[in-house]
Amino acid sequence: MRQLDPKITASRHLDSFAYSLVTDVGQQKHEEEHLILKALGFKINPNNKFCKDMNEVQKFRDNWEKDREKLDYEIDGVVVIVNDNETFKRLGVVGKAPRGAIAYKFSPKEAETIIEDIIVQVGRTGVLTPVAVLRPVQIGGTTVSRATLHNLDEIRRLGVKKGDTVVVGRAGDVIPDIKKVIKDLRAGKEKEFHMPSRCPVCGETIKKVAGQVAFKCVNKNCPAIKREAIYHFVSRKAFDIDGVGPKIIDQLMDAGLIRDAADLFSLKKDDLLNLERFADKSAQNAVEAIQSKKKVALDKFIYSLGIDHVGEETAFALAKKFKTLEKISETTLEELSNVPDIGPVVAKSIADWFQKPYNQKLIEKFKKAGITTEKEKQAKGADKLAGKTFVLTGTLKTLSRDEAKEKIRELGGDISSTISQNTDFVVAGEKPGSKYDEAKRLKIKILAEEEFLKML
Repeated sequence: MRQLDPKITASRHLDSFAYSLVTDVGQQKHEEEHLILKALGFKINPNNKFCKDMNEVQKFRDNWEKDREKLDYEIDGVVVIVNDNETFKRLGVVGKAPRGAIAYKFSPKEAETIIEDIIVQVGRTGVLTPVAVLRPVQIGGTTVSRATLHNLDEIRRLGVKKGDTVVVGRAGDVIPDIKKVIKDLRAGKEKEFHMPSRCPVCGETIKKVAGQVAFKCVNKNCPAIKREAIYHFVSRKAFDIDGVGPKIIDQLMDAGLIRDAADLFSLKKDDLLNLERFADKSAQNAVEAIQSKKKVALDKFIYSLGIDHVGEETAFALAKKFKTLEKISETTLEELSNVPDIGPVVAKSIADWFQKPYNQKLIEKFKKAGITTEKEKQAKGADKLAGKTFVLTGTLKTLSRDEAKEKIRELGGDISSTISQNTDFVVAGEKPGSKYDEAKRLKIKILAEEEFLKML
C-alpha cells in the first residue's frame, strides 16, 4: 500500500471484509453484526457460518483446511467466536485476548524439494548466513526457492547436506523454513557444507566471532556490508525513508550513484531518471522523501548507524544520557559501561565504532549533507514515570508498539525487552507471549491496556 505513486496501489485492487461493529445498535448475537454490516453496504465474508455445537465447528474448520485453495486469498485458519454477545462479554479477557474467541489454525503447509546448493549471504554487520537454494516448489500458492539455514549449528541440528531431499514449510504460512531432511532418499552424492574461509563478496578473510556461532567478514568496506547497512539506514525504525527500499538502493549502488547512506542526501532527480522504473514524478517523490528526513531524533540516528549490538533501546539510552552524537563519539569506554543496560561488550562495540576512521568520515559526510538531530521530546509531567521500567507484550489496540514506547520515554520511563526483578510493569496487549507468564511467575504488576493508558 505504501507507494509513492497511488496508481500502483490502485492497480492492485485491494479489498477487505468487515467482521465486527463497534457501535451497539441493539444486536444481541455476533451473527446479527454481520447482517447489519451487510445492510449498511459493507462487504462481509460470504463463508461465515453459525455452528450450533463444537462438532459443527470442527467440521467447518476441517472443510476449510481441505478447501482453502478454492479461495482467491490466503488463510491459515478460522476464527471461532461465541455468538451470544452477553456471554462473550461475561467470559472476559486474558491480557487483551478475549476468552470468547480463538484462532483455530490449520496445519502448516509443507512440500518436498531438493537443496540444489547452499550459498552464503553477508549481512549489514558482516555476519555470514547460510541459505539453502531449493528446487522451486509451490507451498500455499507461493513459489519457494530459498530458505535460510540460520547458522552452522542449525545445519548440524538438521543434518543438512547439498543435494538432500527436504521437507519445507512456511513458518506462520509466510517464512520458508526447512523442517527436516529425508535421509532415506540419499543417493550418496550429497555434500557436506563448510563455511567459506573468505568472504564470498569481497574475498577478505572470514573470522569466527568468539563465544558465538557466527562467522563474520571483518572488511568494513565490503560492498555487501555497506549495502545491507544502507537497507538498515532507510528502514522504518531508523530514518524511515518512504519509497526507498532495497531494490532502489541496489540500483543506486550498481549505478555507482551512492557508496554509503550519506550519499543518498546528495541525489538529484536527474540521477534517478536514468534508472529503471523511474519517471519524472516518481523520481521527484523519491528525492523529496529523502530530503524530508534531514532532521531526525538522535536515538533513531544512532540506531540507523548499524553499530554492533546497538538496538532501539540501547540507542535511546545513549541519546538520553549524552544528548549529542559528538559527546557519544568522545565518551570513554568506562563512561559507556556506566550507562544503564549497557554492558562491557556493547560499550566496547560502541567505542570501537566511533574510533574507526571510516566511520568518522561517514559522520562528517552526514554533517556536510545537512543532517541534524532533534532534541528529545519532553512531555508535560516528563518525570512522571522516572525510574520505572516497562516491558511490552502482545498487541495493543489503541497504540502501536513504537507509539507506546515513545509515550513511556516522553514521561521519563524506561523500556526493556526482557523481564527481570528490575521490571516494574508489564503491559499486556492481545495475544501476550511468554513474557506474560514470566511476569506472573515473578509477581510483577501486569497492566491491561486501559490501566496503561490511564497511567499515561
